Amino acid sequence: MFTKILIANRGEIACRVIATAKKMGIATVAVYSDADRHARHVSLADEAVRLGPPPSRESYLLADKIIEAAKQTGAQAIHPGYGFLSENEAFAKRCEEEGITFIGPKHYSIAAMGDKIASKKLADSARVSTIPGYNDPIATPSQAVEIAKGIGYPVMIKASAGGGGKGLRVAFNDKEAFEGFTACQNEARNSFGDDRVFIEKFVEQPRHIEIQVLGDAHGNVVYLNERECSIQRRHQKVIEEAPSPFISDETRRAMGEQAVALAKAVKYQSAGTVEFVVGKDQDFYFLEMNTRLQVEHPVTELITGLDLVEQMIRVAAGEKLSFTQADVKKIGWAIECRINAEDPFRSFLPSTGRLVRFDPPAQNLFQGQATTDVGVRVDTGVIDGGEIPMFYDSMIAKLIVHGTDRNDAIARMREALNGFVIQGVQSNIPFQAALLAHPKFIAGDFNTGFIAEHYAHGFRAEDVPHQDPHFLQALAAHLHMFYRNRASGLQGQFWEGFKRLPRRDFSVCVLGEVGHNSYTRVTVDETPPGQATPITLHLDEGDKTYLISVDRELGDARITGTVNGQPFTAQMERGKTKNPLVIRVIHNGTRLDAIVMHPRTAELHRLMPYKAPPDMSKFVLSPMPGLLVQVAVQPGQEVKAGERVAVIEAMKMENVLFASADGVVKEVKAQTGDSLAVDQAIVEFE
Repeated sequence: MFTKILIANRGEIACRVIATAKKMGIATVAVYSDADRHARHVSLADEAVRLGPPPSRESYLLADKIIEAAKQTGAQAIHPGYGFLSENEAFAKRCEEEGITFIGPKHYSIAAMGDKIASKKLADSARVSTIPGYNDPIATPSQAVEIAKGIGYPVMIKASAGGGGKGLRVAFNDKEAFEGFTACQNEARNSFGDDRVFIEKFVEQPRHIEIQVLGDAHGNVVYLNERECSIQRRHQKVIEEAPSPFISDETRRAMGEQAVALAKAVKYQSAGTVEFVVGKDQDFYFLEMNTRLQVEHPVTELITGLDLVEQMIRVAAGEKLSFTQADVKKIGWAIECRINAEDPFRSFLPSTGRLVRFDPPAQNLFQGQATTDVGVRVDTGVIDGGEIPMFYDSMIAKLIVHGTDRNDAIARMREALNGFVIQGVQSNIPFQAALLAHPKFIAGDFNTGFIAEHYAHGFRAEDVPHQDPHFLQALAAHLHMFYRNRASGLQGQFWEGFKRLPRRDFSVCVLGEVGHNSYTRVTVDETPPGQATPITLHLDEGDKTYLISVDRELGDARITGTVNGQPFTAQMERGKTKNPLVIRVIHNGTRLDAIVMHPRTAELHRLMPYKAPPDMSKFVLSPMPGLLVQVAVQPGQEVKAGERVAVIEAMKMENVLFASADGVVKEVKAQTGDSLAVDQAIVEFE
């Protein structure tokens, strides 16, 4: 067994590998860019080596520097994690040539599966079900149209070297096939340096289901059940679960056996994933094989009780698998939510900056454990007060739960999301909460088009309606009393008007958009410490009383307690808006901003005119934090609606800003290379 390994990655996956290595008594070496100098994975490792500046091409993609770091520190093996060099055939081969063990498949297996055209032909020869299509590179858009017509619309146009949703288009007619081919070819050339494109039949109402395989150097290969990965946004997975609520035992076995056959055909050694697209009748077709550890591997670990990173290390060290197919478990239900630094209410634009507060929910399951216990696990590469840099992907953490069944897992995940505190950057937690509460998700009735279908116009606050919005108002009133009583206790006789009284009448003003506020009269009956507080809302349809007991200390963002005897977890922020009196309550993805005031104050507040924000229609504003990589206009230039104005780069994504109307440029307010804040002006029009 190895005594020291180097992890050629960053973030949560680097921390994940370190956790297992420590459990196995193996020393670890981290590598880092300048942006990650103080990152969590650096502090967790026994040693750390600097690679270079923040951009990946100048740090985490430098194979020579990584191999040099391994030699310098005496690391006998390199674990590549996922992304970066994890599926780079040349890197795996170079490690072998340098006498360093690559903790992953052999280079020839990566080569065989890394090319989508070649892998599909190999799958055919291994008698794996494949999608009808044209498997040779296509030369021109016109040829692409003819091939698409021959296969029959709709078709999927895919870059041979593609991945992560790049170099992929769906075409429903000749025009879309022509344009889609050109777009895919250009995207593939720019992203992967390989412009080969092929076409295959698009399976309607498809499910994205993948089989986890594990092979050793002695010819043994097993499959570790399946993962359901159909909840995707723009081909990026959002929620993963194991097992799938859709496929039968018979389909599972057939898919697993084909995945094993394919792995054996390429002499696969390590953990890998065979991805399938599954039609509504459970007909399934091979998509591709990922020759690495997947982001969503924890859900497989929790239902099987296996540590996949440990298995990868043992296989790389030459050990035989210690179990057979008959030994593989499938216990309970696991769900993973990817917690990303992005603003779902602003078209999921990246959100970078400092994590002013990062406080995940309590966990009883941890990385590196081999267990099928139920509970909560958090995989992350960040810490409280850390930085979310603009140079890498947007993942903050992975929240994983394991329940006795699917309904139990969903309930555990919803409660865990309620308790996941992230402040300083925006996160997609409200979106995840909405997905988990959607009736069709709960019923398991979805496919890869679920998000596009149900959130076709983006994600809005009304997409997460609360099942009992009056509870949020009552909770706001309770929290208001908490602060009043604390102030009274501190000030004593000097704040006579805030003394503790047996009964208080208030008005809860819920702040709406553009000044459309609503007011609810509330009565709070004070009770002795340790007893639930009755809070009565006086509504048009009659009074409604909530008995609320809250367990929190000053400064806590997370609130736990009971309402009418039922436990709940929520979040509270105070002073986070322009109005310091606003109490923000967050529960089940719904956010309520309210001011709790004296009834007379509420009467006067109703009379206050709404102060509209300044008119910014003549400005092009940055929709997110990022790097301004191009300004395409100059002062005095006439610009037509739809013309490119600027390009911003953040988290490996380029975002092009277009003019919303015809106009003449008055002033360029930001320069190429500037780091922009949200809503910072870039260009002003006359």
